[in-house]
Amino acid sequence: MNVHYSTASAADAAVGLLAVGVSKADANDLTRALSSLGDLAASIAASIHTHDFTGAAGQSIIVASLGRIPARYIAVVGLGESSDDEYRRAAGAAGKEARERRVTSAALSLGDLSPAQTRAVMEGFAAGNYRFDKYKTRERDQKPAVEDLHVFGAADASVQDKTQAIIAGQTLTRDLVNEPAAVIYPEALAQVARDLANDQITVTIWDEKKIVEENMGGITAVGQGSDRPARFIHLHYRPTGEARQTVALCGKGVTFDAGGLSLKSSAGMQTMRCDMGGSGVVLGVFRALADIRPDVEVHGIIGAVENMVNGNSFKLGDILHIRNGKTVEIHNTDAEGRLVLADCLSYACELKPDTIIDLATLTGAAVVALGEYYSALFTNYDDLAAELHRSADDAGEGLWRMPLPDFYKDKLKAEWADVKNVGGRAAGSTTAALFLSEFVEDGIPWAHLDIAGPTFFNTAFRHFRPGGTGQMVSTLTRWLTD
Repeated sequence: MNVHYSTASAADAAVGLLAVGVSKADANDLTRALSSLGDLAASIAASIHTHDFTGAAGQSIIVASLGRIPARYIAVVGLGESSDDEYRRAAGAAGKEARERRVTSAALSLGDLSPAQTRAVMEGFAAGNYRFDKYKTRERDQKPAVEDLHVFGAADASVQDKTQAIIAGQTLTRDLVNEPAAVIYPEALAQVARDLANDQITVTIWDEKKIVEENMGGITAVGQGSDRPARFIHLHYRPTGEARQTVALCGKGVTFDAGGLSLKSSAGMQTMRCDMGGSGVVLGVFRALADIRPDVEVHGIIGAVENMVNGNSFKLGDILHIRNGKTVEIHNTDAEGRLVLADCLSYACELKPDTIIDLATLTGAAVVALGEYYSALFTNYDDLAAELHRSADDAGEGLWRMPLPDFYKDKLKAEWADVKNVGGRAAGSTTAALFLSEFVEDGIPWAHLDIAGPTFFNTAFRHFRPGGTGQMVSTLTRWLTD
């Protein structure tokens, strides 16, 4: 998507759709609020009064211009109280309307925008305009994306390059999460990583034999029930000059989760192509880093597996040997993502980074607790938590810190091994995080993000369509670069 900034009159924009923003405060005087439309303002105001337009964030009313201005359609979108997030939702509504009407050019007239609002508007429009219709065969179901977006008003063009890089990363993540498991499997995920390699990003891939040799018992066990062998992926971004910090991002890459011998129900399995969402975020961040090139060294570490069922599947009661030497007693083969991440975290610690963050669609308990909007944050490092919250707020992505008390570790005590892989229903997302903490060296600041809720929406939510959202790409890219 090409973005153009202009201080000219929005009413002169020759585009498929022109979106004009109206706040709640201005909704009572729509003719004045729509004055940028010139002589058309009064008639548009009169027509949308019948739709009970209130200016609520994300509300949108569409009217045809009937040739009275160059734009084919006019969308009046609500700005709410005009916060950054409400600008994001308004732009998202405009992006959605543009896609529904098959226009390839659009313009936004939302008033004078600060740098933060400009970023929000660009990301929101891209999210609203996104569709995954690759496999739609009927022409009426194939709706093109906007290629040219014109932003009117005092928008800040200085944020464009970084924001465009983040959008590219979000789009990659959305596409990966939305692809069926027949297309995105461990080796396919490894190839996506290879394609990101450039003069500053190197990619190392280990096959299933090397994974065994490297004592990665968690990845080995989870992947051995599938005909598609596991892969271990290590991306490494090196800045041109001296790095301010070294960070490791670890992503769960379960490209399909049938549950193993603890088999999921058919309904529970339906959307399990999204269980590689953590790895999708890592790859999306690296896609953004390829363009932004910050002065931070970043490792991306992914365990890519399918958790399937055959005669070689790992079994309840098995004892797994994780890379850091600890043993795990298996009480549920559907608690597999934490086993994959255990090896990834152990490997990350060997790199001696300043900070480790892992991401995973890890537990249904996180969704029960926080719903689909919030990712659950677990860390005992207050400064790191505060930094991530600031970045999430700036990105308009929900993040909520959860408790991580050591006394719940008693739930993970095992009879035959150092630890068992589940701790029961109570505090399920917390005990999962405590399990992961067993594989992080003391003294390395670490945070776990359970992104089970916002990674994939079963139905439309806010300005997102059903499917992958790319959530946390923007938060982590902002955190790394700011």
